[in-house]
Amino acid sequence: MIEDALAGLVDRFNRHAERNPGIQTELQGVNRVISIRLTDEGQYSLELKGGKLSGLRSGEAEKPDLTITTDSLTFLGLIRREIGPMKAIVTRRLAIDGSLEDKLLLRRLLA
Repeated sequence: MIEDALAGLVDRFNRHAERNPGIQTELQGVNRVISIRLTDEGQYSLELKGGKLSGLRSGEAEKPDLTITTDSLTFLGLIRREIGPMKAIVTRRLAIDGSLEDKLLLRRLLA
């Protein structure tokens, strides 16, 4: 279920970026490895490169630039837009480890 949701997120983001050239311009030259740690479900990683997400795989990323840590229900809520990232952070259901620029990428990924 989580893998399907992640694949859907990747597809949704890539379609959104294709329809909005400003996003690809904004993300031009941004290459990041993203690690998603689900405390009750395992770890996943993917890459943001060339304004697109790709390389979704199960397992820990070797050297992630951005690490998202949460539980699977909160993560699904974020993907489905049932909870916002700020509310999840404030309620300590979501932790983001990375530079400020990388943390701001999260809002783009969940667009």
